[in-house]
Amino acid sequence: MAKYSVEFKLKIVQEYLKGDIGYHALAHKYGIPDKKRIQFWVAKYRVMGEKGLQRSRKNETYSFQFKLHAVELYLSTEMSYQELALQLKLKSDGILVNWVR
Repeated sequence: MAKYSVEFKLKIVQEYLKGDIGYHALAHKYGIPDKKRIQFWVAKYRVMGEKGLQRSRKNETYSFQFKLHAVELYLSTEMSYQELALQLKLKSDGILVNWVR
């Protein structure tokens, strides 16, 4: 079971997007250990909408060519793991971190 429900993530994202509270304050308010998690939720929501907050139940498989392209993009640009993962619509930036290693 996922640690945070889609409804919970959506509530936090919408609260952030209202503009009354920042990442750090939201993390403190809801007991989330790292504000970066909220930043990632907001970024995924902006790119993919509510679908970006849902946990995928299927295991995605990526071709070697796709992985190589992703790694080359990361190494040749100044994009962060998070930015590139969002652009490539990966489930998480951790996937990209592993490929680069």
